[in-house]
Amino acid sequence: MIAPEGFRFALDEATGVATITLARPDRLNALTFAIYRELREVVDQVGDADAVRALVLTGEGRAFCSGGDVDDIIGELFARDMRGLLEFTRTTGALIASLRRVRKPVVAAVNGTAVGAGAVIAIACDVRVASEGAKLGFIFPQVGLCGADMGAGYLLPRIVGLGRASELLFTGDIVGAEEALRLGLVNRVVPAAECVHAAQAFAARLASGPAFAHAMTKQMLESEQGMTLEQAIEAEAQAQAVCMQHPDFRAAFDAWTAKRPIRFAGAPRDFDTGTRPPARLGSPAPARRMDGPGEEG
Repeated sequence: MIAPEGFRFALDEATGVATITLARPDRLNALTFAIYRELREVVDQVGDADAVRALVLTGEGRAFCSGGDVDDIIGELFARDMRGLLEFTRTTGALIASLRRVRKPVVAAVNGTAVGAGAVIAIACDVRVASEGAKLGFIFPQVGLCGADMGAGYLLPRIVGLGRASELLFTGDIVGAEEALRLGLVNRVVPAAECVHAAQAFAARLASGPAFAHAMTKQMLESEQGMTLEQAIEAEAQAQAVCMQHPDFRAAFDAWTAKRPIRFAGAPRDFDTGTRPPARLGSPAPARRMDGPGEEG
């Protein structure tokens, strides 16, 4: 049983969606040394939990996550030597590595402010649903630090393109939800009251899908970054051949032939094909989406 001490964890068994909620609203969900470690541990546990088919990450109150806690972390760093500092920076990066390594879809419900480490955590998720009042910023240079931290220099250009990523990481500028949507930094913007529900609804749709194939998709998205086109085509050919041997492929074919709903292996409910929007998604105002490529593809 997953029962963290530094934040909340809840599993909706009806959908297979787990939700991690950072729960220090009085500190804008700032991270402590202990929370960094526990988040990584829980994400790793999610990867091994068959009952969890998708993960939502959000924060309580008006912030998603404001980065490292000034009192618990920042002040102590001045007392550390190089070895101690490197131990800390590697610990923060290990959380991001876990979010990318877990072979299940991870959806960020960016319910408010996401700056510093909070912004990096958001972009480490596979999909980002933002509230209308959300703000995101890689504010490291504003405190004299390298804009590329915790993998931001690797992840951000893949989302918004090199030019826009360079601007955001050099300046540390904070952008609002609509600008983040325009840049492709978030996938959709919804009313504040609907943010977490919209993220959970989208995660539930993914959770009803083929878990084995989703894991393969995430693996391909990660591993193809360093490949040539020919290598990527070959990798995908092998991945697809493996998926064709999985029972989910036959189950989908049989269901389509019989004109009945598909139930993929281990899924708690029939597959949501997306032909109808999840209940309340984007209500009362329609969600705004951005499906085009980033600045530089």
